[in-house]
Amino acid sequence: MFAKEGYPNIAAGTFIAALLFVIAFSIPTPWAYILYGLSVFVIVFLLFFFRDPDRSIPVKENVILAPADGKIVSLKEVEEPVYIEGKAIQISIFLSLLDVHVNRLPASGIVEYLKYNPGTYLMAWDHRASSLNERADFGVRHPSGIKVFFRQITGFLARRIVYHLEEGDEVEAGERFGMMKFGSRMDILVPPEVDIHVKEGDRTVGGETILAHIDSKD
Repeated sequence: MFAKEGYPNIAAGTFIAALLFVIAFSIPTPWAYILYGLSVFVIVFLLFFFRDPDRSIPVKENVILAPADGKIVSLKEVEEPVYIEGKAIQISIFLSLLDVHVNRLPASGIVEYLKYNPGTYLMAWDHRASSLNERADFGVRHPSGIKVFFRQITGFLARRIVYHLEEGDEVEAGERFGMMKFGSRMDILVPPEVDIHVKEGDRTVGGETILAHIDSKD
């Protein structure tokens, strides 16, 4: 299964690969073999990058899920003035080119806040990327009243954010909502009272890894 957001890229890559193949057919070796290999690489890379595997979504209601595959590069307390409006725990997930880039909703609830922010393209692991890079910000209020704030952040290579949400949408944790193309980062910010279950260095699986419980008594 492939992400629908990647169809234009796959189509363009297929055209380029076909063109390389035709050129290779008309020139002598060894350059022909190089172009044959390059055309195959383009197709294989695009199909690999835009893969969209199904996930086993946890059935518990009061969980906050990882919205992306990747590695947790930061877990810290911050001030979040935009949506949570106070102290928050920020979990930052870095996505390499080898990770699945389809993004999933971290929590169920109502989308109360959505804003796209143009910006720069610092390396995704740079701590300044959260505030300076191109990004899309989302705020979801869980049925418990807890606010969950999360960001799609572009990296040095990623220049395209895609999302399919609008303010007022009712959403379910684990549902697909968009993707970031070619290397990026996700920030998830939650109030300090939630029960965090991960640490820096952990690997996450979007829609499956439980980052936190909203009510640790459940």
